[in-house]
Amino acid sequence: MVTLSPARSRAALLALALGGFGIGTTEFATMGLLPEIADDLGVSIPAAGHAITAYALGVVVGAPTLAALGARLDRRRLLLLLMVAFTVGNVLSAFAPSMGWLVLARFLAGLPHGAFFGVGAVMGTAVVGPERRGRAVAAMMAGLTVACAVGVPLSTIVGQAVGWRWAFVGVGVLGLVTLAALHAWTPSLPSAPGTTVRTELAALRNRRLWIAFGAGAVGFGGMFAVYSYVKPLLTEVTGLGLGLVPLVLALYGIGMTIGTVVGGRLADRSVLGTVIGSMVATIVVLVAIALVGAYPVPAVLALVLLGVTSQVLGLSLQTRLMDVSPAAPSLGAALCHSALNLGNAAGAFAGGLVIAGGFGYLAPAWVGAGLTAVGLVVVLVCGRGGVPVLSAPAGAEDRARDLTPELSTR
Repeated sequence: MVTLSPARSRAALLALALGGFGIGTTEFATMGLLPEIADDLGVSIPAAGHAITAYALGVVVGAPTLAALGARLDRRRLLLLLMVAFTVGNVLSAFAPSMGWLVLARFLAGLPHGAFFGVGAVMGTAVVGPERRGRAVAAMMAGLTVACAVGVPLSTIVGQAVGWRWAFVGVGVLGLVTLAALHAWTPSLPSAPGTTVRTELAALRNRRLWIAFGAGAVGFGGMFAVYSYVKPLLTEVTGLGLGLVPLVLALYGIGMTIGTVVGGRLADRSVLGTVIGSMVATIVVLVAIALVGAYPVPAVLALVLLGVTSQVLGLSLQTRLMDVSPAAPSLGAALCHSALNLGNAAGAFAGGLVIAGGFGYLAPAWVGAGLTAVGLVVVLVCGRGGVPVLSAPAGAEDRARDLTPELSTR
């Protein structure tokens, strides 16, 4: 833990939240700009969707890889390097001359995503103290949720008004602002003595880490089974006009923001209990969507609640992955974003299967409830218990205890 004044601690968390805002904006903005991208580059909308897949793959690959490769770097320096890579990836996206180049640029932009949140979670915990680590993660994740409520709608409006490329230029500018904030407000945080790529990767032998990873990848897929097809759900089943869809998505983002605040406080009380409780709540909400999706008011309310419960789940999963990887908390937190993006792919794929099978746009909600239920079973059967005792380099265990104390009672 580093000792900072309350004002400096808040500033450091704000810098991390700015990074989350930029990352959240670029991750979801592409979904609202596919028609413009397809028209400009002369490809079909499904082909333009490969840019979304490429970004998700970048997250999955980059999260553990960059967190491990940067194991010996000062956490502040690593955050700056990751934000440089993020900014470059988005600028390259803005100037991509063809679909192939755009896919490559989106893959590069996705590489630092998970590692930034993983290393940022460790930085935030060090700034505020281990007893408030849930709220530290929540402060950083708040940037991502605000992006869903504000950044994504704004980038869509900009993209539709003056061209999709300017949306990515705007994200690049956000990256530069974040770089300045990280440089000015975050403290130096050296890695643990003796930490290497090998010792960081040694954490991958931890069974509980992979149980939490698998539960997150499957369980979080439930939300994406619905969110991936929310536009046709709202217009073709609920009966809302096309112009109301951005408003509903903004409300969903507000729900995510509420979930971030609530989830941080709940995770500080019981991380594992919050994971289980949020999975149960998400299942209930997904079933509610399947039952009331045809009625405007309850359907919108259920979607907002899905934003709340899914964000509580995502935040508590990230904290849990840090806790079950005490010798490599950056890697554990980064793996959370690999898991969530695998959940993105799995949920969208499973939801698409039932839609293609003729079961309609409410069917993905049932599929999503099933996926989250499977994740819950994994947690209840295999994922309970305290933090494992891992061998670590000299000094790493002390630092791990400072950042992520054992949760044998959680």
